[in-house]
Amino acid sequence: MSRYVGLVLISHSYDLAYGLKMIASQVEPDVPIAIAGGTEDNDIGTSVIKIKEAIESVYSDKGVILFFDLGSALMNAELAIDMLGNPQNVKIADAPLVEGVYAAAVESGCGADLEEALKVAEQTRLLEKKI
Repeated sequence: MSRYVGLVLISHSYDLAYGLKMIASQVEPDVPIAIAGGTEDNDIGTSVIKIKEAIESVYSDKGVILFFDLGSALMNAELAIDMLGNPQNVKIADAPLVEGVYAAAVESGCGADLEEALKVAEQTRLLEKKI
């Protein structure tokens, strides 16, 4: 069993997802982070297959949190979860992409469980309202 909650970064842009992974990995290098950026042809967009494979690559009993950039990425994330049989320990965060990923990476690295890491990630929405 993994010690950490895994993270999946879903973006219409591979470069955006990759850059965010690099930032989060500098803070918590042991937290498993996978990216699903762009389409199979590396165009702008999202891919259900890439998302499914990213989830599988960081999946453990500890759980996985999915983060997304735009609405159609959310739809494809939901489809990928369906393809995996709707595991209970895969959650989609309702959080800003950058702040949510960063917060979840820190929480996961500190040993938080799935619900704790998800809650902290989603609380970053409150920061946007104050700025």
